[in-house]
Amino acid sequence: MKLFRTLMTLLFAGVLSVSAMAQDHGTKDEAKVMANAALAHIKKVGNDQAFKDFTSDKANWTKKDLYVFSMEMKGVVLAHGANEKLVGKNLIELKDQNGKAFAREFIDVGSTKGEGWVDYDWAHPVTKKVEGKTSYVKRIPGFDGFVVVGVYR
Repeated sequence: MKLFRTLMTLLFAGVLSVSAMAQDHGTKDEAKVMANAALAHIKKVGNDQAFKDFTSDKANWTKKDLYVFSMEMKGVVLAHGANEKLVGKNLIELKDQNGKAFAREFIDVGSTKGEGWVDYDWAHPVTKKVEGKTSYVKRIPGFDGFVVVGVYR
């Protein structure tokens, strides 16, 4: 009986931790909503202020493990909600651990399709473990750049 209680306790704790982790991960739908909200914010306050907000206003632009970042079509980071040290850096040559040039793919999606998803591997900002990620890219109307919000798969 004691073994049964111990096993049930462990099982219950495992279910709770998986449930808690699921609540901390954003969804693809939430990523699209955040990207669209970012575009509305750009329209409201202008590019420069919006890029500052995406980088520094964590209360409004970071939800669960979702954050907004923005790049120019030439690869220069304009805003980054998870790592402000990347702002101003050109990441056009950035590749994931498998050699996928995902920054170039962001640019391709933004410039040719206007919006879409890009899959790659990236370190999770909380766990620091490399995980599969898919990011929603959406071009900024009237500007040579785009916003991106990604989810870990």
